[in-house]
Amino acid sequence: MKKAVVFFDLDGTLFDDQKRVLPASIAAIHEMQAHEILPVIATGRNIFEIQDVLDATGIDAVVSANGSYVQYQGQRLSAAVIAPDLLTRLTAFAREQGDPVGYFNNRGFRLSQATQDTRDNFKLLRLHAVVDPDWYRTQDINFLNVFNRDKEAQYNQQFAGQLSFVRNNPRALDTMVTGVTKQSGIQTFLQRAHLTGVKTYAFGDGLNDLQMFDEVTVPIAMGNGVPQAKAQAAYITTTNTTDGIVQGLRHFGLIA
Repeated sequence: MKKAVVFFDLDGTLFDDQKRVLPASIAAIHEMQAHEILPVIATGRNIFEIQDVLDATGIDAVVSANGSYVQYQGQRLSAAVIAPDLLTRLTAFAREQGDPVGYFNNRGFRLSQATQDTRDNFKLLRLHAVVDPDWYRTQDINFLNVFNRDKEAQYNQQFAGQLSFVRNNPRALDTMVTGVTKQSGIQTFLQRAHLTGVKTYAFGDGLNDLQMFDEVTVPIAMGNGVPQAKAQAAYITTTNTTDGIVQGLRHFGLIA
């Protein structure tokens, strides 16, 4: 029986500013695992992007793509697939706006077009982006990036009740089936992994972590987090570059 479950966001949280997991954080995760405390990645990234993290930490539980794809012990627990007709309408609307779209599933991604913002975005993520505007027609798509800097209102109005748009960086909107969030992914994970009733913690820093914070027993904000995350947290640890993960885990007695 697991004593607790701890959810970790990646960018700005478990990752340092070079997109690496600090050695002290890896050691802390291994210590948790040895004491029946389950670490879970809860991220806006997709499974194919984080295999090196899973290998380094031994983590085998993931709420990915902001809840769109949930996996445990190598098995898919849930996957939210965006309907083909909805993808076609979103693609057409984005084309009218001049906005590139990134189409993602757990195996890979493609872009509708490349711009300076897409190049900058995927350089930061250390991903090689391939342009293939028709790729989505033959794939199950779980998650999208829509690239623009100020059009949340237009997209939310156009696709109300069908898709939700969350700005996770200045260049792009994370896009999910309406109702799919880190919170819903965590709910699914806990239910299907038979872990309901176990005390839960979460470390996060961004706007897409707020609903995750709503779901867990103890929300923990990184010192580098946005003000909204800090306001919602039960505890604010140090930053992602100064062993904030270790400090937060130690504060709550999850590691020695």
